[in-house]
Amino acid sequence: MTHFGEKTSAGHGFMIICVFLLLSISQVSVSMGSRKNRSLNPKKPCKQFTLFYHDNVFGGDDVANATSAKATNATKLGNFKFGQLIVFNDPMTIDRNFKSAPVATAQGFYFYDMKNDYTAWFAFTLVFNSSKYKGTLNMMGADLMEDTTRDLSITGGTGDFFMARGITTFKTDTFQGAKYFRLKMDIKLYECY
Repeated sequence: MTHFGEKTSAGHGFMIICVFLLLSISQVSVSMGSRKNRSLNPKKPCKQFTLFYHDNVFGGDDVANATSAKATNATKLGNFKFGQLIVFNDPMTIDRNFKSAPVATAQGFYFYDMKNDYTAWFAFTLVFNSSKYKGTLNMMGADLMEDTTRDLSITGGTGDFFMARGITTFKTDTFQGAKYFRLKMDIKLYECY
């Protein structure tokens, strides 16, 4: 029999659990409170810049200029390259000139993912190593080529872009058949640390 003022091991365990729960709840509320203070404003990104993506697909005789290559052939399911995978290491410039000094390289892949229209799915990393930026930005998403502009998610980064999140908006700037295309990429970051 326990007397008033005596603690049992069950009572002591219960107190420890209550303290742990209170501390956990306070950490969650502090974390959520700091997130609220950084509300995202789609009209006001924390960092914004424009780059040009140049893709020059290897055609069998242009090793010096090629920046990407077909890793698989199309599947013959439709006339829209369905199933074709392209791996790339494409230069990113601040202007439209393919010969300009790159400020980053886009390293990754895209594949054509519809049988009845030209669309592709991209996953790549922008690798920056310039005097202005160092680090990476990771991007992925659908490129619905028939749309004037298309948005891809920025899912993270390193260096100057540590844990960044945002949107990159593609706009086809030019294309020369299946050989070469250039995209204008408006990059908007909404989470910058």
